[in-house]
Amino acid sequence: MSHEELVDTPEDPTVSLRETVYTGAVWDVVRETFDYGEGTLTRDFVNHTGASAVVALNENDEVLLLRQYRHPVRSRNWELPAGLLDQPGEDPRECAIRELAEEANYQADSWTHMATLNVSPGGSNELIHIFLARGLSPIDHDYVRTGEEADLEVKFWPLSEAVQATLHGQIRNQISVTGLLFAHNWHERR
Repeated sequence: MSHEELVDTPEDPTVSLRETVYTGAVWDVVRETFDYGEGTLTRDFVNHTGASAVVALNENDEVLLLRQYRHPVRSRNWELPAGLLDQPGEDPRECAIRELAEEANYQADSWTHMATLNVSPGGSNELIHIFLARGLSPIDHDYVRTGEEADLEVKFWPLSEAVQATLHGQIRNQISVTGLLFAHNWHERR
């Protein structure tokens, strides 16, 4: 493969040392020493399970957003329904279906994969899979929301208004910004 192609290319250098330096409640921090160039490098990064997010559009082209408190940034943010892959090898689409049901009490008839992203490749191995969900219908779901999810707000917003909010810096969640812009592009090409 040429270096002139505009595509991210996988590499797998030899890792000579790998250790967990912090075990967290949701993810861990690992330290790896690996061969690179003429020597070795050591890097710490978040070892993440991966996640899925959902751009849920109703028949009026309104997007379902959740308003949820995020402690690290001390903000109540408008975000897409999203969540962690619960187990290694979980199908990202199944995770997206579960998160839409658990966080918003909705299901969808149509699912389209829009993107898989490295959220912060310099500090985490997290991949997030973003799906477009159409044909929405409300469901009864017995999932008990706790912590920051206990008081989340669910609301439909016009897609155009949500896109403008991202462009004006009013929505700053990187996954939501990306998903909304992908959905806008999809909508414009339709």
